[in-house]
Order: sequence, then C-alpha cells, then structure tokens
Amino acid sequence: MSATAAPTDRDRRRWAQYLVNERAEAHVYRELAGRRSGEERVILLALAEAEGRHEAHWLGLLGGEPARLPRADGRTVLLGWMARRFGSIFVLALAQNAEARSPYDDEPFATPMMAADEKIHHEVVRGLAARGRRRLSGTFRAAVFGANDGLVSNLALVMGIGATGVSSQFVLFSGIAGLLAGALSMGAGEFVSVRSQRELLAATEPSDFADGAIPHLDIDANELALVYRTRGMPEAEASARARRAVESARALGQGRAETGPIEVVDHSDVIGSAWGAALSSFLFFASGAVIPVLPWMFGLSGVTAVAVALLLVGIALMSTGAAVGLLSGAPPLRRALRQLAIGFGAAAVTYVLGLLFGVSMG
Repeated sequence: MSATAAPTDRDRRRWAQYLVNERAEAHVYRELAGRRSGEERVILLALAEAEGRHEAHWLGLLGGEPARLPRADGRTVLLGWMARRFGSIFVLALAQNAEARSPYDDEPFATPMMAADEKIHHEVVRGLAARGRRRLSGTFRAAVFGANDGLVSNLALVMGIGATGVSSQFVLFSGIAGLLAGALSMGAGEFVSVRSQRELLAATEPSDFADGAIPHLDIDANELALVYRTRGMPEAEASARARRAVESARALGQGRAETGPIEVVDHSDVIGSAWGAALSSFLFFASGAVIPVLPWMFGLSGVTAVAVALLLVGIALMSTGAAVGLLSGAPPLRRALRQLAIGFGAAAVTYVLGLLFGVSMG
C-alpha cells in the first residue's frame, strides 16, 4: 500500500463500500458468463475472479467481514438487475462506462496493481461490448433510426397542423396521412436501395463469357492477365496465372480450363432481402410515427392532446437516445437529452410556423 497512516472511521467506511461494490461487480460478470459460452464465458469469469482479488484486498484491510455493510451503489445494483433479466449488450455497455470511472487512481489504500486492473477491465469489457455491437448494429440501427424518424417527423407535422387552429379530426387525419406517407416512403426507399445494391454487386462478379477464347490466346502476349489485374492481382502474379490458364486450356483442348478466378465475396446475406428491408423500414417508421397521434386517436384535443403527445414522444426520444448512447459506450443521459432537444426543436419550428400561418389565414 502507498499509505501507512492509521486508517480513520471514514477510511473504513470507504473500504466497506469498495468491498460491496467489488462483490456486486463480480456477481454481474458471473451472471453474464452464465448466459454465454466459449471464449466470452472464460473472459467474463476471469473478470469476476479479478474483482474477487480486489474484494479480498479490502476484506483484509477491514480485518474480516464487517458486522454491517453498506448497500452497493445504484449503478452496480442496476447492472446486476439487468444482468439477471437480460444479459445483453446493454449490460456490457453500462459496465464499460462503469469501468472507465475507477476510484482507485486517487485511493491511497489501493495498490497500483488494482488501479491498473481497472483500466485493463475497461478495455476488456469494451472489446466484449464491441462484439455485441457488431452483431446487432445493422438491425438496431434500422430500428432506432426508423422509429426516430417517425417520431420526429410526425410530431413536427401534428404540432404544425394543430397550431393553425384546425379541428382535432383534421389533426388526426394529417397525422395518419403523415404516418402512411412516411412509412411507405421509407419502405420504398429501402427496397430500391437494397435491390440496387444487390444488382450492383451482381454486376461485379466474374463471368465465363470469354472462357471459350482462352485456348487461342497468345501465351506470350496474354491479355487474360489484364482480367486478373482488373480484379486486384499484382502484374507479375497475374501474368503467371494467365500463362497457367492458357496452358491448361490448350492441354484440355477446350475452353473449360481452370482459370482460377479471384473469389468475390457474396454479400447477399449481409445486404439481406429487399422485401424484408422494405417491410422492416415501414414498420419501424410507423411504430415511431403512431406515438404523436395517439392522443387524438383516443379523443383528446387542444392543449391536453398536445401535452400528452409531447410527453409520449419525449419518453420515446429519450429511450432511443439512451439506447444509442449505451451501445456506443457514450453517457446515455447525454445522448437521451440530445435526442430530446433535436426532436422538440423540430416540433417547435413547425409549431411556430403553424401559429404564423394560422394568424395570417385568420
């Protein structure tokens, strides 16, 4: 230890807090390990073992198990609750943020090894979280951004229409029309995007169009080498491979030689189905766009409908913002507030324009 002064009661209370937090964090890692297999399970159990060593350090300083222990801090309790019920990437993202705030850098009774452990734990958890982010990034991105587009665009629409002073029925009709128009536009756009991308990749794949001409090529002025070079092969290697292809075709006496085309990665599984992408984009957008319209659907009107719509959309925007923050390793509250400010800012602009338009029409 770097400190040799006699510990005070305050020191002992701090040690007890460290003790319960380390136990709780070890429990979180064991819970997560129980939901995983292979290398990830081994890594999580190793993290739990390391937290156990830290626990033993504080237990030794305290002289054994204290008669009374404080509760683990709220962050660690939340991690444990989520690990028991979800065991998902969100838990690892929260743990990543937690490990980045080690208290041992300025703790005189912690060893340098413990402080170093916490920094390494942050990198380990970040690596595990990154694996999860890569696994769900495409689907998650489509869901969050599709729903967020629906939330913001339809909230701005109904706020702008409502501010002109039209009837509640007209606001409801406008909201439903905005939902359908936006969702259909998103679905159609995604269909065209995915279909075009698949067609573009298909056009880049090698073909057997010129295979029949291979036996007749000049082996010393072999233009087949140019084909290989267009596919990224170095000049010397392309020439050697082209020579082998011509020799093979002449030996066989036919144009079905093993030309050894450079493999092109099949991206169809990554890109997905055009119809599937269109349907998911439609549903994601609609799921967000329906929220601002709910108050008018249930018969509310006027200021009450506006207030309820803002409340519902605010909750949804903060939820999507916090989710993005968690998965990106950023502070979830900051991302939630940013999402809220953007959505309400757009709605405020259309509301003011609606007021001005309503006054001018009046």
